[in-house]
Amino acid sequence: MKAKAVLLYGKGDLRTETIELPEMKDDELLCEVVTDSLCMSTYKEMLQGGDHRCVPDDVADHPIVVGHEFCARVLRVGVRWLDRFQEGEYIAVQPKMYIDGVLKAPGYSYPYYGGDATAIVVPGEAIGRGYVLPYRSSACYRASMGEPISCLVAAIRAHYHLASDRRTHVMGLKDGGSLAIVAGCGPMGLGAAQVAMALEPRPRRIVLTDIDESRVARARKLLKGRNGVEVIVLNTRDCDAAAALLEANGSRGYDDAIIMAPVPEVIETADAALGEDGCLNFFAGPTKRDFTARVNFYDVHYNFRHVIGTSGGELDDMIDALKLIETGAIDPSNLISHIGGLDAAAEATRALPNLPGGKKLIYCNLQLPLTAIEDFGELGKSDPLFRELHEIVAKNAMLWCEEAEKLLLARGRRIAP
Repeated sequence: MKAKAVLLYGKGDLRTETIELPEMKDDELLCEVVTDSLCMSTYKEMLQGGDHRCVPDDVADHPIVVGHEFCARVLRVGVRWLDRFQEGEYIAVQPKMYIDGVLKAPGYSYPYYGGDATAIVVPGEAIGRGYVLPYRSSACYRASMGEPISCLVAAIRAHYHLASDRRTHVMGLKDGGSLAIVAGCGPMGLGAAQVAMALEPRPRRIVLTDIDESRVARARKLLKGRNGVEVIVLNTRDCDAAAALLEANGSRGYDDAIIMAPVPEVIETADAALGEDGCLNFFAGPTKRDFTARVNFYDVHYNFRHVIGTSGGELDDMIDALKLIETGAIDPSNLISHIGGLDAAAEATRALPNLPGGKKLIYCNLQLPLTAIEDFGELGKSDPLFRELHEIVAKNAMLWCEEAEKLLLARGRRIAP
C-alpha cells in the first residue's frame, strides 16, 4: 500500500514523499491518520537529526516519518489484536515508549509509524506494551491534543512542596496557592492553565505572562477562571516582568511557576517571582546542550525552593489526559489557531517558531494550505467551503470544533492514493 508522508533524512532535511508501506504483520495495525498536531519538539528534532536521542543514527539511509500528536482510524487489525481493536475505530497514541530499556517514539524512531502520513503501520511492540489507546470520541482533533495535554498533566504532577517537617514531599501544585505561567500565552501555556484548573490540588490564582500583545489578547479572550480559580493575563513587554508578576499576586512570591520558553531572561523572571517553598518547573526544552541561566541558589538553600524539569508524559498521563478531554473537563479547542493539509506540514514545521497563534492542526489525508481560523471569513468571500467553516466557528467563539471538522473531512480535497 502506498502512502504520502513527511520524512526526516537528517538535520533540517524534511521531505514529503510517497512511500510503500510494508505488508502488515499479525501483531500490527494498519491505520489511516486523520489528524496530527504540529509540535515544537518535532522542530527541535528536525534541527538535531540523527543527534536526537530518539532518532536512529542511520536516518539518512532509513528516514523516519515525523509527527507524534495524532489520531488515526483503524483500517486492518492483525490477528493477535482482534480481541482489542476493531476496524473503523479511532486510536490515540502515547509517544514516549520504553522498548526493552530503549526510549523510542512514533515520529522519531520508525520508518512507517508517525503522524504526518496518510497511512501508517503501528508496530506490535507499541501495541503490546499498551502505548496504543482506543479513543472514545468522534472529534479526532481533540485526540491530537491528548499528547500535549498529557505533557502538561505530567508537568503539574511533578511539582512538589514541603510538609511542615520540611522533609516530606507533598506532590502537586500548592493547594490554594498561586501559579505563574511565564511566557505562557502560547498554546501550551493556555493548556497548562486549563489542566491546573481541572486537576487537584489546584491553585486559587493563575497568572500568565507574555510580551506579544496578540497572544496576550487571545489568552484574555479564551481563558476564563474555573473551579474557583482566578486567571490574570499580563503583557510584560515594557515593564519589569518579575515586579509585575509580584504585584499581580499581592506582592507575594509564587508557590509554583512553569517556564514556557527556553530563554534565560524568562527563567530569571520566574526565579525572581518565586516565594518560599516555591517550585520552579523548566518545561520548555532547549535545543542547546550548554543552555544555562542564573538561578538564586541562596533561595534554594535558605528558602527551600525547588527546581525541576519535565519532558513528555508517561502512559498514565496520556490516559488521564484523554479522560479529561473525553469528559469535557477541559476543552483543548482553544489551543488550535490554524488548520492545514499534509502538503502544508513540512513547511509549517520548518517555520513553526515564527508562526503566530496556537497549535497547527494537520488533516493528513487532505490537501489544504496552512490557514488561520481567523482568516476563514475573508477566504469565504470566494470559497464556499471556508464560508461554511466560518459560519460554524463564528457560532463557537471562533474556535475549531467537531462540526467544522466533520464538514472539512466531508468536503475537503483528499490526497490521491
